[in-house]
Amino acid sequence: MTATEPAANDAIAPADTAPQPAPGATPPRTPLIARAAAELVGTAALVAIVVGSGIQATKLTDDVALQLLANSTATVFGLGVLITLLGPVSGAHFNPAVTLAERWTARRGGAGVNARELAAYVPSQIAGAIAGAILADAMFGEPLVKWSTHDRSAGNLLLGEVVATAGLILLIFGLARTDRLRFAPVAVASYIGAAYWFTSSTSFANPAVTIGRAFTDTFAGIAPASVPGFIGMQLIGAVVGLALVAVIFTRGKTDAGTPAA
Repeated sequence: MTATEPAANDAIAPADTAPQPAPGATPPRTPLIARAAAELVGTAALVAIVVGSGIQATKLTDDVALQLLANSTATVFGLGVLITLLGPVSGAHFNPAVTLAERWTARRGGAGVNARELAAYVPSQIAGAIAGAILADAMFGEPLVKWSTHDRSAGNLLLGEVVATAGLILLIFGLARTDRLRFAPVAVASYIGAAYWFTSSTSFANPAVTIGRAFTDTFAGIAPASVPGFIGMQLIGAVVGLALVAVIFTRGKTDAGTPAA
């Protein structure tokens, strides 16, 4: 879900063994069509997990706290599995905010996606999110497409989205800066699970998922009128997150003026 890891040293790796990237890395040799497919399928599965577990929870209990607990628990486990599985293929972004942040770091001279990859990833993520919501509705016998009536336009919810997205970007790019992307499946899934509870918005933190959840009038839905506000705050949160990464993970310099190891 982050910047590309450097390739393994060809001088010491067997000639017939491809370098194995850490979860979250984007292997440069993976065909773009495969990476776009991984982003589509991964985002679809993520939204199906979020929406489907929400529907299941409301069928099993009327207690809203238990519903949210079931929804967040399913999301934690599902997201961790998806990042582990698809991270070595596409980087497991599943999130336009993450992809846009990677594009920004690439433009600044760091590792990340290029313009062609950005143009493939973001539509794939949005299409996958919509497909995932429709799939979840189909599995539970709900109308395949029914616009959500769950209004989420209150100012405190919008602030929650800034906080949730900023924290997510700080986590992902902080892991990249400290060479700890191998922890991404557990760390990112754990953060999202926690953010379900400590943010007022239950941590959408993802423009594609936000769009997809507008297509279902169930527990996890969001009214279409609330979508632009959420996406706007998520993009602001991504900028805040990148700024925090720049401040917190600034690389020091030696006396000679070169970056410290």
